[in-house]
Amino acid sequence: MEPSLTPGFRSVPRTGVIYVMHEAAQLGFSYDSPEWANLGQGSPETGDLPGAPPRVESITIPAPSRQYSPIEGNLALRQTVAEYYNRNYRQGKPSQYTAENVSIANGGRLALTRLAAALGNVNMGHFIPDYTAYEELLGVFKAFTAIPILLEPRHGYHKALADLENEILGRGLSALLVSNPCNPTGQVIEGKELESWCDLARSCRCSMIFDEFYSHYLYDGELGRMNSAAALVHDVDSDPILIVDGLTKNWRYPGWRLSWTLAPRDVIDVIASAGSFLDGGPNHPFQTATLELLKPEFARAETLAIQKTFRKKRYYMLERLKKMGFKVDVDPVGTFYVWANLEGLPSPIHDGMSLFREGLKEKVITIPGIFFDVNPDKRRFHARYEHYSRISFGPEMEKLERGLDALERVIRKF
Repeated sequence: MEPSLTPGFRSVPRTGVIYVMHEAAQLGFSYDSPEWANLGQGSPETGDLPGAPPRVESITIPAPSRQYSPIEGNLALRQTVAEYYNRNYRQGKPSQYTAENVSIANGGRLALTRLAAALGNVNMGHFIPDYTAYEELLGVFKAFTAIPILLEPRHGYHKALADLENEILGRGLSALLVSNPCNPTGQVIEGKELESWCDLARSCRCSMIFDEFYSHYLYDGELGRMNSAAALVHDVDSDPILIVDGLTKNWRYPGWRLSWTLAPRDVIDVIASAGSFLDGGPNHPFQTATLELLKPEFARAETLAIQKTFRKKRYYMLERLKKMGFKVDVDPVGTFYVWANLEGLPSPIHDGMSLFREGLKEKVITIPGIFFDVNPDKRRFHARYEHYSRISFGPEMEKLERGLDALERVIRKF
C-alpha cells in the first residue's frame, strides 16, 4: 500500500480476506448477488441447517443492557461459559473453570488483540501458514518479538514434539499462538498429540494460546465430537494454557462479534486492563442472548448439524477440485477450507494471485495463498505460498456449485 498522505499516519494493510472482498466489490460483488460465488468466504453459512436449532431472529434488550458492560463481560455469561467447558471437557477433574477464568470480548480478533497487548517483552512463536489477521496483530505491538515456525507439507503441516520443544527452548519462546484446527490447512492437533503439547507448555513454561474457533468442524471419527485443550489442563489457574473461541464459527453467528477467552485468573485480570483502554468492554445486549446458545442441548444439536452438512460439502469440493487439476497436500480434517496447491495448473493461474484475478472475471472469489505467509513488519524478504490458494466450502451448496463451475471455466481458458 502507498504511505498515507496525511501527516503522522502509516499505511495499514487490509487482511487477506478483507483485501479480496474489497477488490471484488469494485467489480460489482455483493453478498446478495445471485451471480457471484464467494469461495474466499471466512464465515460459515448462517441459515437453517437440517437438524440445527432455529436461528435467532430477534433479541430483547432489557434496561440494564443499555448500560456499559463490565470489561470482562457479564458475570452470568462468564459463568455459563465456564460451565460449558467444565461439562464438555472437565467432568470429574478436581480443577474447574469459574467465571474468574473467563473474559468476554467483541469477536476473536479483539480477544487476541487484548492478549497481544498484555504480553511482555518476550519472544512469541507463531506458525506459517496461518490465519491472515495474525500478521498485523503480531506486528502492531512492539513489546514482544514474533518468531515464525514453519509447518511443511511433507510433514502433513504438523510439527513433531521434539522439533517444537527445540523451537521453544532454542528461540526462548515464552508464548506460542496456535490456531487449532488450523486456518488455512485444516489440520487438527488432538488426542495424544495435543496432550503432549499441553505437557510441553507446563514443562517449558511457555504459554500456549489456542485459537479454537473451528473446533466443532471435525470430519474424522464420530459425529458430534469436539476438540479443546481445555480437556488437558491440569490446574486452570496455574497451567499456561489459554483458549479463545466464540460464536463466529462454531455457532454460526459471525455478525454477533462475541468471543471468550479462558485462562488463569491472573491473565484474565491483565487482559481486562488491556480491554479498558482498547475497547471499553463487549457488546452488552448480545451477551444475554448468548446464554441460550450455550445450553447443552442447543450446542450439541448445532454441532451435529454442522458436521453432517459440512462433511458433505467437504467431500464435494475435494472431489471436484482434484478432478480440475488442483492438488491438495493434505486433505482438511477440520475447518471449512481446502488449502489448494496450484502447481499443476497451467500458467498463469498456477499463481494464487493470478487465479484470484481471473476468477473475478467469472464472478468467483478465492484467497491467494501469499496472505497466509504471516510476516509481521515484513521482516522476511522471500514470500511463500504464491502457488497456493485457500478455497472455502463455508457457503451454501448452491454457491459452491456455482463457484466451482466458474473455476472450471477459468481453467478451460488456459
